[in-house]
Amino acid sequence: MTTSTLDRLSAATINACLKPTIGYAEALLKDIPADKFAFSPHPTMNHPAFVVGHLSIYPNRLLSIMGKSDLAVERPGYDELFKAGTACVADPKKYPGKDELTAYYLDRYKTLASVLESVSDETLAQPNPMEGRLREMFPTIGAATNFMANNHNMMHLGQLSSWRRAMGLPSVM
Repeated sequence: MTTSTLDRLSAATINACLKPTIGYAEALLKDIPADKFAFSPHPTMNHPAFVVGHLSIYPNRLLSIMGKSDLAVERPGYDELFKAGTACVADPKKYPGKDELTAYYLDRYKTLASVLESVSDETLAQPNPMEGRLREMFPTIGAATNFMANNHNMMHLGQLSSWRRAMGLPSVM
């Protein structure tokens, strides 16, 4: 295997970015009214229930590829409801409530952050076992973890920030 910048990512570096991302998510979520959590002000805009649910399924996958599958806590039906490619629907009956989704999201990312405190560089340098495009784009466990924990997270939290503005809520920055 050739060595690249992606092969040299440390868990401390990934975690240094993940912890403020979790704080940003908490700030974005705290004042959203529960009865608006699955409301879309525009038909093409993902609402908080979908964004948070979607993001919450990925820490378990990351824990598994790092050899910590015993810490994965799956929620029945979440994968089908929130996996990539699933349409966001403005129907509050279709989604778990704000409290459940927020608690699960925060628990999963805080668990991931805790695990990253002890993951070795050797583990992160291992080939990414995920199938398809994610393996092609992110050849190591470290690269996949960095992207899914940080970049992917912030992309969708940006959607949540835009949703807040469309709903008349203030910036959290």
